[in-house]
Amino acid sequence: MSVLARIARAVWDFVVGDDWVTAVGVAIALGVTAVVAAVGAGGWWVMPPAVILLLAQSLRRAAR
Repeated sequence: MSVLARIARAVWDFVVGDDWVTAVGVAIALGVTAVVAAVGAGGWWVMPPAVILLLAQSLRRAAR
């Protein structure tokens, strides 16, 4: 395996890990934060509820 492929796989494992759903949720929340900030409103309030919801969802799936 080439060095570039190993680096790409390591980054993927670090960012996504075992829960790709949470990684996608964080990416969407960051996008929403960027859009809200670009409109001119304060975007700081988007991430705390997103983190709480994503954590609850992740824990609910892990408890099953």
